[in-house]
Amino acid sequence: MSSEDLVTLNVGGKIFTTRLSTLKQFPTSRLAGMVDGRDPEFKTVNGQIFVDRDGALFSFILDFLRNRELLLPSDFSDYLRLQREALFYELDSLVELLSQHLLQSRPALMEVHFLNRNTQAFFRVFGSCNKTIELLARRITVFVEQPTGLARSGNPFPPQVTLLPLPPQRPSHHDLVFHCGSDGTIENHAGVRYISIKPDNRKLANGTNVFGLLIDTLLKEGFHLVSTRTPASGDKSECYVFERIKRPQVLGENKTPKPENTTIPPPSQK
Repeated sequence: MSSEDLVTLNVGGKIFTTRLSTLKQFPTSRLAGMVDGRDPEFKTVNGQIFVDRDGALFSFILDFLRNRELLLPSDFSDYLRLQREALFYELDSLVELLSQHLLQSRPALMEVHFLNRNTQAFFRVFGSCNKTIELLARRITVFVEQPTGLARSGNPFPPQVTLLPLPPQRPSHHDLVFHCGSDGTIENHAGVRYISIKPDNRKLANGTNVFGLLIDTLLKEGFHLVSTRTPASGDKSECYVFERIKRPQVLGENKTPKPENTTIPPPSQK
């Protein structure tokens, strides 16, 4: 490999040496114009092309040019600044890739409202992530006791009951409502509501137990508790706010050579 195949850049004081072909991966980009001499903004000083941009972020730009994918540290947070650098270098593929990531990485928020009232417990789950609400709606079943026979006179045993399964209420696409327990007025305990949350097959009537199982389900789905609200005066309900951030570790485009303005498939989600 001859020295003519190599290019040295000074980007914001950081020195990078790479192949000429790497910088010309996207022929319409400013990087390609830089090495071809088509962009007068970039000057060669002491054998180095000086670029007055962020050198630390350029290392990610160069990594993308070399591999057609972007490996970022798990604690990386400068997505908007990196996208700005991609815009400067006119790397449309990388700009689109980062746009998709920024859209997907918005935190999903869930609110769980919990109210214990005498022998009943009321729940309302509201979420910005409709997929999680749909998942909970499929997993949660409300079982209502229905009498199937009458107690005979003098018979100390209660009438026979059967459990009628019902889905939780869906006031909208973003929330669901259900409650459990007994109102305390039903004789012989008929009319009690139980809650089951798959894959747990137990039927629970105690509100505290149901609340614990619901929270455990959200934690297993990747949510974590970020805040709680102190009940207002006279309001016994409690509100718990959960957040989940989805961040793919690898942002990559299709390896098949395509024009730069071709739509890049979204990164796979685990």
